[in-house]
Amino acid sequence: MRIPDRAVRLATNGLTLAVLSGVCIGLGLSFGSGPLPSLGPLIEPAYAFDGTTAPSTASLSPNDGLRAPNHPSDGSDKAKALTALQYAADQGMPAAQWKLGQMYADGDGVPQDALRAFKYFSDIANSHPDETPGTPQARIVANAFVALGRYYLSGIPNTNVRSNPMHARELFAYAGTFFGDADAQFELGRLYMDATPSDPHEAARWFQLAANKGQCHAEASLGAILFEGKYVPRQAARGLMWLTLGRDCAGSDETWVKPMYDNAFHRASDDERAMALVYLEDWLKGRRD
Repeated sequence: MRIPDRAVRLATNGLTLAVLSGVCIGLGLSFGSGPLPSLGPLIEPAYAFDGTTAPSTASLSPNDGLRAPNHPSDGSDKAKALTALQYAADQGMPAAQWKLGQMYADGDGVPQDALRAFKYFSDIANSHPDETPGTPQARIVANAFVALGRYYLSGIPNTNVRSNPMHARELFAYAGTFFGDADAQFELGRLYMDATPSDPHEAARWFQLAANKGQCHAEASLGAILFEGKYVPRQAARGLMWLTLGRDCAGSDETWVKPMYDNAFHRASDDERAMALVYLEDWLKGRRD
């Protein structure tokens, strides 16, 4: 799959120049008057599944799959719901493809199968890479790019999907710039932070973009960078504000966030804590407005 021309045109848009510069640095590209070079196929061809006998779908419409409940009451209803959802996905409905991809990724109502999930996410990314940003379907497409990028970070064991961090970064960069996806922006920040050599300034910039959209991991990561002041000028109060936001929205399984917040809170001065509260109130007020 080739990056769509619409995404290429973003490189000459002054409003997005600052954002795109980080991606271009990471991909070894530079700005200029001409179009950016093609990055080649972003999604590898989907791999075939072992063949199964497909139930009859003659009486189904694509929307039937999306109307089907996630957890039907009995085995018969469950089989019908899954058949309807698979039919909708086969008809090219991104929402159905995304739903099935998530089900196979998580083992939710079906046997867990990362390769099947990868296939559904690939179908979305290959078919709708230039979906108009800001639409509900664009969110699905951006999520698919992020899911694929995460698979390429580590690969899928015992399959042809190998670990390819550079390819993962290309996918995150596309979702983070063209769609403005916060999860992709966080993943980019993390890649820049963990790179050898690392680029904390670039990481902080991507974390900032994602944190501004309420991405919890980015809020905590940005907060830690600002509070410590190792890589950027120290802003303890602002860092504590972001750490507070990250702590408040972190899930119960994200145990790394609270200790990071606790450490910063205990080390902060009274003035820094007070200023962090002012920043936090202003931030929350701005979100409500």
